[in-house]
Amino acid sequence: MSKKRIAIIGCGNLGESILKGLISQSGQANEHICITKRNTETIKHYEEQGVLVTSNNTAAIMKSDILVFGLKPYTILDVLKSVKASIDPDRHVIVSLAAGVSIENIREVVGSKVLIYRAMPNIAATVAESLTCLATDKKDPKSFLEIERLFRAIGVPIVISESLMEAATVVGACGIAYVMRFIRAMVQGGIQIGFDAKTANEIVNQTVLGAAKLLMESGQHPEYEIDKVTTPKGCTIVGLNQMEHSGFSSALIRGIISSYDKINEDNQT
Repeated sequence: MSKKRIAIIGCGNLGESILKGLISQSGQANEHICITKRNTETIKHYEEQGVLVTSNNTAAIMKSDILVFGLKPYTILDVLKSVKASIDPDRHVIVSLAAGVSIENIREVVGSKVLIYRAMPNIAATVAESLTCLATDKKDPKSFLEIERLFRAIGVPIVISESLMEAATVVGACGIAYVMRFIRAMVQGGIQIGFDAKTANEIVNQTVLGAAKLLMESGQHPEYEIDKVTTPKGCTIVGLNQMEHSGFSSALIRGIISSYDKINEDNQT
């Protein structure tokens, strides 16, 4: 079976993360990938790796089978209107990365016959470790396998209800920023108690990676593993309690809810 041709329409930060993940899987054989951006100067260098780079969305669509729209929520529908005539329902599959723009919103522009997916990856796609949430309103096994294969190349895809896509955006996509802010704070603390920045980074990054892998492989609740290192009158429980007294968990939960409320607020305007 020939390799499906992929267009990333609007290759911004998230689109570029996906692109890097795809390139890492295929090396120099990237003739099946086309990317677009209004100003191509910042992405022109990908031509050296075989990727077709253009500012012409219609040309990219005509050359491709899977259309990944990496556009901002406030621009995607206008761009879809401008390229609608080039979208073939019998050939193209649309994948939208736009938070807050429903499949129904997209279908109102492109019509009822086009297969449409919403996807919410995160910037860990760059290193093929993205958690990508997928949703669709039409069950089509063939197209689903193609889309799943696309996102498996950059990490782990899971299928969720479209009603949870905004929540997935907060926990999965925004969430990577929350984790990095936590890591930054851990590094700063490590520096304050004596480590140089490079060593503190190395210790903290591996510790976070180890914690995530431990939970994923054990399937246990975080508290189960926390209990293993919180000995009576020990330094771990003292540190954890001090963080909780300062509102650590509460601040994180409130941040997640605030992000979720922001997406819903934007959807209503």
